[in-house]
Amino acid sequence: MIIKIKNAKIYDPINKVNGKVRNIYIKNRKIVNKPLSGEKVFKTIDLKNKIVMPGGIDIHSHISGGKINLARLLLPEEQQKYLYSSTNNLRSGSGLATCTSFHIGYKYARLGYTAVFEPAVIPANARSNMIEMSNIPLIDKGGYVVLSNDDFLLDLIQKKTSQKKINDYVAWILESTKCLGVKIVNPGGINAFKFNQRQLDLDEKNKKYGITPRSILKILTKSLIDLKAPHPIHVHGCNLGVPGNINTTLKQIKAVDGKPMHLTHIQYHSYDNKGDKNFSSGAPKLAESINKNKNITCDIGQIMFGQTVTASADTMSQYKNHSFAHPKKWICADIECEAGCGIVPFEYRDKNYVNSLQWAIGLELFLLIKDPWRVYLTTDHPNGAAFTAYPRLIKLLMDRNFRNQELEKINKHAQKNSILNNLKREYDLYEIAILTRAGPAKILGLNNIGHLGEGAKADITVYNEHQDKEKMFEKPYLVFKDGEIVVKNGEIKKVTNGKLYFAETEYDKGIEKELNIYFDKYIGRKKSSFIIQNQELWDHGLELEKIQCNRNDY
Repeated sequence: MIIKIKNAKIYDPINKVNGKVRNIYIKNRKIVNKPLSGEKVFKTIDLKNKIVMPGGIDIHSHISGGKINLARLLLPEEQQKYLYSSTNNLRSGSGLATCTSFHIGYKYARLGYTAVFEPAVIPANARSNMIEMSNIPLIDKGGYVVLSNDDFLLDLIQKKTSQKKINDYVAWILESTKCLGVKIVNPGGINAFKFNQRQLDLDEKNKKYGITPRSILKILTKSLIDLKAPHPIHVHGCNLGVPGNINTTLKQIKAVDGKPMHLTHIQYHSYDNKGDKNFSSGAPKLAESINKNKNITCDIGQIMFGQTVTASADTMSQYKNHSFAHPKKWICADIECEAGCGIVPFEYRDKNYVNSLQWAIGLELFLLIKDPWRVYLTTDHPNGAAFTAYPRLIKLLMDRNFRNQELEKINKHAQKNSILNNLKREYDLYEIAILTRAGPAKILGLNNIGHLGEGAKADITVYNEHQDKEKMFEKPYLVFKDGEIVVKNGEIKKVTNGKLYFAETEYDKGIEKELNIYFDKYIGRKKSSFIIQNQELWDHGLELEKIQCNRNDY
């Protein structure tokens, strides 16, 4: 059965299509070049005067797992404020920053997104995390497993174990947790917090193991390269939110010696300590470094003003921030002694100096990093803002006049300490398609999404062209998921499940002997119970898509 989409004005950067009017053909949930001889077109959709892009991809958004569930429990007032009634095809729900799982899927689909990646899967909680993902409809999902603070890994590094054995452990973790990538969170710092260290810089030793974040970063970076993992190491660095952390971030870039590394929510890692308030923008320094170092990709973690909740595995950082909680309640917890968890409600205020400058820093980074293929649009949902703020963020990037109008509303001292007013750059639709579609797909090693070429999944978003880009991006005309129309004019027409992407590679099974001993001695459960089986996820309605670890551009 062939569906023809005609007169589509297409923005498809992977295939170098910049606003050209072309036809798209869909067959068996995928895009094909054209019908074979004798094949009939079942349905034709005329998209004259419409803007067409691949389905959106969010590379970093906290959508499932223990942190988000704790955040929901901590903020019943938000659940009460945002209530969604059930309809014929939609379930009831609540929340915004702490939105119920199925409404996460509804809201993303209504924005034209078709794939979203959870960046903080704690190994011990991976099963519940993945099962919760099965309850998020309409979008494909994937997760990054959190390493760099688990005792088994730190013990291997302390003992100067071979890189090969560490690679085997990383591969086993990836396979066992059904994750697509590996994320570092404050390497060694969360573990150090358990032993009363309250800060850990890049070259400061964890007192328990006597190893530095730099050594952890270098070893895990190489591990992902050796394994040819689809996505390079995903790094939440040291000293998140600390004035002066720009120096640590720059050192982290140098530490990997030109090897691929993805820096996440870099807005929170771009603070200098100059000026009378000892807080200033480090965005120009970081942008200059990223522009020079082609091995680095990043997402921003833009803040947007208003109430949200911060949720992070970085206990060290969240403990520092708990005094700023709004409302005045917070949670810090340990997760099976292998990672941390901090939940702090927060309101970003446009008259507050620090919050205002944070907002400006994120935008400075977007505008100063020259290559849109190496910077991706995120708010680190829900930490900087709920992902529902994306249309407004896109308008800030595309419309300088609007951006300067918003700049005039923020804290006056922050205005004076930002270069934002001097930045004339405006993103165009082609560049927006890169940082919300093509770029994330490329860095994730996913060749079947993020473009509209032959063999791609028929995940397609259609927009009404509008001068006001916020209005344009907040309500797509059509959203196709796997070749089916799931959204029309903001209304969900059909609910589908989506897939789970995960990586799989080969490794020496000998590592399991050591893991058996470790689990018996320290974990109190059998290793076999730790491993997620395919059948478990199939039973919960998840369709699985295995991505081979064969990336060859490292």
